[in-house]
Amino acid sequence: MQQLIVILVAAFGVHHYWTSRPIEPGPGMIAPYEPVQNDLQRKHRFEFKGYEMTALADFRVEARVLSAKRYRSDANAELSPLDLALGWGPMSDSTNLEDIDISQSGRFYHWRTRTPKIDITAIGRHSANMHLIPADETVEAAFDDIREGHLVRFSGELIKATRPDGWRWKSSLTRRDAGNGACEVVFVRRIEVIDPTARS
Repeated sequence: MQQLIVILVAAFGVHHYWTSRPIEPGPGMIAPYEPVQNDLQRKHRFEFKGYEMTALADFRVEARVLSAKRYRSDANAELSPLDLALGWGPMSDSTNLEDIDISQSGRFYHWRTRTPKIDITAIGRHSANMHLIPADETVEAAFDDIREGHLVRFSGELIKATRPDGWRWKSSLTRRDAGNGACEVVFVRRIEVIDPTARS
């Protein structure tokens, strides 16, 4: 019995490693295009899980996952269980990422480099930390599959969320800012998770 338990634990460990390991795309940009944003002149409001949501802009992204951070216990986890640090253009190219250390904590995305292969300004303008809100169970299930190195395509709205107790969370509307308030808050209606190493 004890031997069986050891085998099962080992098998679980192998499975967890295999399904959570980073994906290693080859050199070259796998997400060449900028995110597409269309600011809304008429702000659409809707209720979601007890929050009042205001759609600020339609938003569509194809980007490389530089890092993924799941949240379960912070103040915003009920609404947004996942943050993705995403890169596009030169920040989706493995060659440029080799010398950039990327991490996430406290709902922020951090990068550090001593020998950048691209201009420092380009790093910030071609990457962002995005707080993702799943519109339904299908989208939320797809979140569980996302790993570093994946290519993700998703669409929805950049939003402002409020609660009756005065809490609020508002998306950035530009990719050229930094610091507190610079992250996108995205209500994700559709998402596709792609292994770039499996594409022909």
